Amino acid sequence: MYQYITNGVCSRKIAFDIIDGKVKDVEFEGGCDGNLQGLGKLVEGMDVDDVIEKLSGIKCGRKDTSCPDQLSRALIQFTQGN
Repeated sequence: MYQYITNGVCSRKIAFDIIDGKVKDVEFEGGCDGNLQGLGKLVEGMDVDDVIEKLSGIKCGRKDTSCPDQLSRALIQFTQGN
């Protein structure tokens, strides 16, 4: 299980697994619980690159980022480190 500390959003941390290039078991700590549970279910089993493409750059209100964008950043960090 990989962990990513978020920045600039309500959630504090994202935990996830990557198995055979697919996103698995996404869990957000903090933030809008129902929305983030839904986001985790939607990306379950998706290809890492597809999730990055779909979620990268999404903003929350006046913030420069969002929880979905933070997930994309976490996945980018994972792919660059592995």
